[in-house]
Amino acid sequence: MKYYIIAGEASGDLHGSNLMKALQVEDVNADFRFWGGDLMLQVSNTLVKHYRDLAFMGFLEVVMNLRTITRNLTFCKKDIEVYNPDVIIFIDYPGFNLRIAKWAKLKGYKTHYYISPQIWAWKENRIKAIKRDVDEMYVILPFEKKFYEEKHNYPIHFVGHPLIDAIANRTQVDEYTFRAEHELDDKPIIALLPGSRKQEIKKMLSVMLSVVSNYPNYQFVIAGAPSQDYSFYEQFISNQNVHFISNKTYDLLSVSFAALVTSGTATLETALFKVPQVVCYKGSWLSYQIGKRVVNLDFISLVNLIMNKEVVTELIQNDFNTKRLQKELDHILDEYERTKYFIAYYELEKKLGGKGASKKTAKLIFDAINT
Repeated sequence: MKYYIIAGEASGDLHGSNLMKALQVEDVNADFRFWGGDLMLQVSNTLVKHYRDLAFMGFLEVVMNLRTITRNLTFCKKDIEVYNPDVIIFIDYPGFNLRIAKWAKLKGYKTHYYISPQIWAWKENRIKAIKRDVDEMYVILPFEKKFYEEKHNYPIHFVGHPLIDAIANRTQVDEYTFRAEHELDDKPIIALLPGSRKQEIKKMLSVMLSVVSNYPNYQFVIAGAPSQDYSFYEQFISNQNVHFISNKTYDLLSVSFAALVTSGTATLETALFKVPQVVCYKGSWLSYQIGKRVVNLDFISLVNLIMNKEVVTELIQNDFNTKRLQKELDHILDEYERTKYFIAYYELEKKLGGKGASKKTAKLIFDAINT
């Protein structure tokens, strides 16, 4: 079978790569063509476009890049027609994917969506397009099943969260060896996860690094995104107590004592590694003003959304400053407070449905396109 997969972000690349591996087990003749990243490229060499050329963050940034987005949409449609897949698999990335899904459905292609757009947060009216254009939806957050089936009468598949598999199946690192390889000393590590896009890294990292001098008994390590070179991060690093490790986020989290994390999938990854964290977010002024008026959520981090309560502190926009960040970092470094995080994180993992998300999804997709 021929599978055309579209992932437009780093998290989609991770989940797409694991889904591809699972599809290869279900279908020994699986043939892929995809939009994604380096992890998917390790499974198959038929990469069409890398996500680093696709991801635009915030309302203003999208508007400024409309011409590029339109060109990509046109190219994608032509590329699909030439490949003529048995199924198109969309992974999150809704602004782009839902447009392709509408076109693909009209063309008669089978359309499957893995990892739902967050329409429960904003743009709930997208449910009309999803019901019209998506044959099968596979969701990874427990509350999404109720949202789709009870509120909108649209049957979906809850498959569990693929991050559980991604973390469980990774090769464990020896902490002593890891520290030696990356020239780290024996001080506890505070991981800095500033995101994967240049726009957000610029906004996040300077504030995260502003607290470093107040913690001489810890060392700070920046988790470099695979889509960015060290030369980009170098401009922000001036303190000798700051280190940089590229494309090793899971290994870094596995040996970290605490973390400062940009809101997104990384907040959930950090929680699954049982690392106390402070969640941070700062967008452009215009994007934030628009966002707070259209997003209908009590929280922005996946940890708090899934638990439906504040487990981790969220520093958003003006609250994300040196003074508040230091206060919250002191909090998660306190031994008594850290125990509360560990208990909540174990409860979170139970809610996510256990292992096997990629395997379940691959089987459902393969069975559906063979009926």
